[in-house]
Amino acid sequence: MSDVDVLDAAFVGRTFADLQAFLRDPDLPTTVLSPRRFAQALHVDLQTLADQAHVHRNTIGRAPGSRALQDYLRESMRVIKAATDLNGDVGRALCWFRNEPLAVFGYRTPERLVSEGRTDDLLRYVMSLEAGAAG
Repeated sequence: MSDVDVLDAAFVGRTFADLQAFLRDPDLPTTVLSPRRFAQALHVDLQTLADQAHVHRNTIGRAPGSRALQDYLRESMRVIKAATDLNGDVGRALCWFRNEPLAVFGYRTPERLVSEGRTDDLLRYVMSLEAGAAG
């Protein structure tokens, strides 16, 4: 079994708390999300993560606690949490975040919308889905 298979298996049917625990790197301060582990969870390379966060690739290794990088990770986690609350599975939420083109946003993915600073718009959309499912 490859590392990717193990990682996929680790998030299928898991909770948001499991993802949060995975993103805690013992080598980083407790308030810092690990950008490397975030990239692993989403199956993206570090350059892609740097591009999405609008930071230089070296920032990930040299300054993982940088404000711009941590802001992107935290905003992403807000959206992933909302998606997990909606469907109950963090693995499905991660797949949705990375890959789902949303018609209402010009077929941009949630990942792209967070990168563009549209987290609040995206969260309103997710909440409207939840209200539709409940109401």
